[in-house]
Amino acid sequence: MKTDLPRTLGFADALSIVIGMTIGGGIFLVPNLIARNLGSAAPILGLWIFAGIVSFFGALACAELGAAMPATGGQYVFLREAYGPLGGFLCGWTNFLVARSAQAAWLAVIFTVYVSYFHAFSPLASKLVSLGALALFTFINYRGVSLGALVQKSFTAAKVIGILIIVGGAFLFGHPHAGAAPAGHSISLSSFGVALIACLLAYDGWVQMSFVAGEIRDPGRNILRALAIGTAAVIAIYLSANLAYLRVLSVPEIAASERVGAEATERIFGPAGGTLVSVIILLSIIGTLNGCFLTSPRIYFAQARDGLFFRQFGEVHPRYRTPGFAIVAQGAWSAVLIVTGSYETLVDYAMFAIWVLYVFMVAGVMVLRRTRPDLPRPYRMWGYPVTPAIFLAIAVWFLGNMLFTRPGPALAGLGLMLTGVPVYYVWRKLGNVTTG
Repeated sequence: MKTDLPRTLGFADALSIVIGMTIGGGIFLVPNLIARNLGSAAPILGLWIFAGIVSFFGALACAELGAAMPATGGQYVFLREAYGPLGGFLCGWTNFLVARSAQAAWLAVIFTVYVSYFHAFSPLASKLVSLGALALFTFINYRGVSLGALVQKSFTAAKVIGILIIVGGAFLFGHPHAGAAPAGHSISLSSFGVALIACLLAYDGWVQMSFVAGEIRDPGRNILRALAIGTAAVIAIYLSANLAYLRVLSVPEIAASERVGAEATERIFGPAGGTLVSVIILLSIIGTLNGCFLTSPRIYFAQARDGLFFRQFGEVHPRYRTPGFAIVAQGAWSAVLIVTGSYETLVDYAMFAIWVLYVFMVAGVMVLRRTRPDLPRPYRMWGYPVTPAIFLAIAVWFLGNMLFTRPGPALAGLGLMLTGVPVYYVWRKLGNVTTG
């Protein structure tokens, strides 16, 4: 008899995953790109609100699916139920081969970059520190979901407090910038598109809470609350940070700065500001890296349970009650990507594939409303069908823009995803598929 993962995660755990996986280093870097393309404060703030609302609609779609099917694997399960086992397999294949493993590798490398702010490393030592970070968070989450959740809550709280210190300092101690008002800046469709893509990427990460849906207590209630409150909180935090930047820096200064967060904080707190921002970004990276091992291996676990991946990935550790093999395997594959340096290319390719999965997931709300109308739905997506249609329109535009502006990475990402199709049919013949 298969042993299931226990439901040990509460609302605070789920909320910390949503916020912790969404807020990364982007809020300290992305405002530069947005200011260069929009040119004045009102459009900048409006764009952060708009992108936040679009992301909120995606989170609401995820909430309907998660509350109706609160199973381990989340997005994998949603695509499997909406489109059959091939749809689920491509989700798991893409996340393991490209998206989430490369994400963990990239975060481990960025972790080392910010640690080197305090202590310089040789190229070999830098690689070893990155591998050590992977090993640490693999170990933490292998040892138990409660330990991983505790780390997640702690570092999510730390990063939010750090950002709020910057915001509070800007309004309590910061001097309003004395720069001249920016000259009139015409906003083209192209410049708006570049800014919107950057903004949407800063909001990415909310879907990963669904991966642990099978371990959340009272999922019909807590999944919705965590996604809705968490996404709304991120919108508020991002807006507050941008208002703080705009108080102490002019828009041209933001546009010219490669380190907006650090420069704004130095204006507020003096030379110590750069150190403060480095610490906050480091905390953000730690929280997100831990979240990669807390959430993503559950996809491969669920896939293996359906006979669509190696059987060992579906095993529950007899003592720690975690998908131990899946967690270690992700850590090992991410380590290979670091050693070979291929994570940089895969992260570039993965963004297109991740948004393809978003399109099919949100469209899955509509598909399942039609094909499984009797499916119990503790929560029905607010604004249906308008809200999913808005998300899908923006997501399809996002993908089209990537195909037009960066056809190489976009097509490579799509190609890597589609390599899973022949693998799926081979696996069906050799394995024991239990769905579909």
